[in-house]
Amino acid sequence: MTDLNVDWRIKLGSKTDYGIGSIGCGGIVQYAHMPAYKKAGFNTVAAYDLKREVAQNVANEYSIPNVYDTVEELLADPAVDVVDIAVPPWVQLEIVEKVVAAGKHMLCQKPLALEFSEALKIVELAENGGLKQAVNQQMRWDAGIAASRDLITRDCIGIPTAAQIEVSIETPWHMWPWLAAAPRLEVNYHSIHYIDAMRSLFGEPEWVTSRHTRYAKQGEVQGETKTITILDYADGLQAMVAVNHYDIHGKQYATFAFNGTQGAIEGTIGLMYNYPNGRPDTLVYRKKYDHPIHIEMDEMWIPDAFIGPMACLMEAIEKDETPCANTRDNLNTLRIVEAAYLSAQENRSVRPEEIG
Repeated sequence: MTDLNVDWRIKLGSKTDYGIGSIGCGGIVQYAHMPAYKKAGFNTVAAYDLKREVAQNVANEYSIPNVYDTVEELLADPAVDVVDIAVPPWVQLEIVEKVVAAGKHMLCQKPLALEFSEALKIVELAENGGLKQAVNQQMRWDAGIAASRDLITRDCIGIPTAAQIEVSIETPWHMWPWLAAAPRLEVNYHSIHYIDAMRSLFGEPEWVTSRHTRYAKQGEVQGETKTITILDYADGLQAMVAVNHYDIHGKQYATFAFNGTQGAIEGTIGLMYNYPNGRPDTLVYRKKYDHPIHIEMDEMWIPDAFIGPMACLMEAIEKDETPCANTRDNLNTLRIVEAAYLSAQENRSVRPEEIG
């Protein structure tokens, strides 16, 4: 095999001019959401933030016509068709209640909530209101993951037998003081991306086994910062997510590898190299006795993958379908996250169905 066409580009629906209203204009909106939406040609029409000057600055930079002083004012704007909720998880339920009452479709932030019961309520509120609700688990659209999914779906690696995502970096926690104060940190806010990516590639595991620890000198950072989580599947596949946020002296890396009976995929998560500047992902497809095939990529997790969840929500609205990144499905990602914490706490393997 000397050539391989891989389909990893994000696809847009035929209608992409739905008016977007952003509730929350913090860092992730400034360097991920808005650049992605601008690149995709989406139509952001309104912005709100607890700090009006923050929302105004975002509006000025991205030519957003309306800045509001309250959530209610933004939701009352008839130009807002879709609400981009970009708030911490402990206030998301309160915002969702208001968005549902206003009859607006919405893209929620991940994790949906700090308690599984609250996440379930968020999902049920939208379902009962007949509204489309997606979640911003955008790593599914990261170039390396999307390309891997295409290859796996096309049976290019055969039966999956082993999967690893391994990240060893120095994380700049000062960028998110509220994260540094979180008692549940690494799995809840970082490995949740890798767990969801594994689900998008391989489906639901039978067992979750997880171990968590802290760096000896992480100071005021409260939660776990080094974790290893193993997902065991019924067919024998084992998927591992291993993350260290305090690789201060070594060679930092962020890699993925997916092996099967007929071939293998390996690559790098480019964003994690010199974060937040990063570089494009890399991917190599290998098959025994054949020359490796390098798949050239020119996009990164941030901001490019952030187009995906909003695009899938818009397409669901247009076609009156369930969003591919719907929150009901995302409950299964949260079950694995909760199972990981329970596993670490009780020193045992946990079935995801024990949660909720």
